[in-house]
Amino acid sequence: MRARIYQPARTAMSSGTAKTNKWVLEFAHESAREVDPLMGWTSSTDTQSQVKLQFATKQDALDYAEEHGIDALVQDPNRRKPNIRPGGYGENFATNRRSVWTH
Repeated sequence: MRARIYQPARTAMSSGTAKTNKWVLEFAHESAREVDPLMGWTSSTDTQSQVKLQFATKQDALDYAEEHGIDALVQDPNRRKPNIRPGGYGENFATNRRSVWTH
């Protein structure tokens, strides 16, 4: 069995980091998906690919994979440098502004 261990990225619709602290072990597809000729639905006989296990740390996920004989590939997350401006958004409403704030 092949699996992938990764830390999920934040959603494109939010700037927060909720649901990105856990590590996920996700199994790879063993068989190809096929299209049902009558309904046109995509299906597969591989139910293992629907399983996603969550772990608190990467080491917990690696230990689980090793204990159950799962060949796991670890993908470390790409961390972005924080974009913090001095003053930030609050600077727009500061009481000690020297100039008039306009759009």
